[in-house]
Amino acid sequence: MHLYDWWFVIIAVLWVGYFFLEGFDFGIGILTKLLARDRAEKRVLINTIGPVWDGNEVWLLTAGGATFAAFPEWYATLFSGFYLPLLIILVCLIIRGVAFEYRAKRSGESWQRGWEEAIFWCSLLPAVLWGVAFGNIVRGVKLDRQHEYVGNFLDLLNIYSILGGVVTLLLFTMHGAVFAGLKTDGAIRVRSRRVSLISGSLGAMAALAFLIWTQFDHGTAAGFALLIVAALALIAALGCVHAGREGWAFTLSGTAIAAAVAMLFVSLHPDVMPSTLNPAWSLTVSNASSTHYTLVIMTWAACVMVPIVLAYQAWSYWVFRRRISTRDIPASA
Repeated sequence: MHLYDWWFVIIAVLWVGYFFLEGFDFGIGILTKLLARDRAEKRVLINTIGPVWDGNEVWLLTAGGATFAAFPEWYATLFSGFYLPLLIILVCLIIRGVAFEYRAKRSGESWQRGWEEAIFWCSLLPAVLWGVAFGNIVRGVKLDRQHEYVGNFLDLLNIYSILGGVVTLLLFTMHGAVFAGLKTDGAIRVRSRRVSLISGSLGAMAALAFLIWTQFDHGTAAGFALLIVAALALIAALGCVHAGREGWAFTLSGTAIAAAVAMLFVSLHPDVMPSTLNPAWSLTVSNASSTHYTLVIMTWAACVMVPIVLAYQAWSYWVFRRRISTRDIPASA
């Protein structure tokens, strides 16, 4: 393997980590409207991710930065061609972060309800749009000879990519519900099991259809193996939810998401953005990469910084591992 192949793998790992962590993060935001029945329960759900949501987004920043440095052609084509959906995602992430911080700054009913609506919608939209974006990356888009995107926004809304958006929405909702069951106690924990089973069952059917379609179009042995892992992990996660084993259910739902994302990258390689106009015009790991010297410097920097990031993030999850419930929310809040 060349160094640019290794960086393709590293970027894939970063996206796997992002969807694993931000997946339950988005799911909790969606569940503030679907699972919580009053303001105290919404506060409980938000508090489950309060110490970690911003750390989860570090994976997105790192994935974007690594793509910019290792594959500048890919980064340029992706962010110019997918400008509108990525802009919507960025605006949602900004508003969502502000909502977490500002919601409790005032006690007014309209003030808090407005920020709660922002948390819900700014969690739901990225959960859908990330699936749409990656569906188009794997399926291919209209790239010309100069590797420029020549389609429009409506070209991105095809059946395959929309199905991908449905999959990410349902799997993230399930992942968030399982995390809520793992981190809360009382009535929320009980209700989260039912939400996990419903969203997980629907997500399993949608994910199976999406991944089989992907395997049919880009069939590889590794992709098929990852499809089986994702399917078995989802089924086992649902079984663990039914048995009340939240820890195993969370691990398995995350494994299913990780295997599904890994399958997309396996199906994509050696392309990074296939062209539907002419396969010869596709962006690949070789024609989209930086120079070898740049990749060497990046590799040394990653060897130093990645263990540090993993260590402090693991420490933060360990410190805030305790379950919470409405009993932990002051009446004045």
